[in-house]
Amino acid sequence: MATPVTRLFTEHPQSVDETYFEHMRFAAGFSGRLFLASCAAFVHAFLPFLFEKTASRMINAMHHRMHNRNG
Repeated sequence: MATPVTRLFTEHPQSVDETYFEHMRFAAGFSGRLFLASCAAFVHAFLPFLFEKTASRMINAMHHRMHNRNG
């Protein structure tokens, strides 16, 4: 029987059919890609000739991965 504290760490990962560590890996990787997309968008804000479609392409790829990861 899981304690209330244990459930805080396992309920959501189980709802997406992952273990705690699988979910941690996926979320941390997603965070890293979001950071890189953010950096590209930031550079593009000042130098609009660089990274013209990089951030939007990365976000579209992440959206696709998020919605197709369990099937």
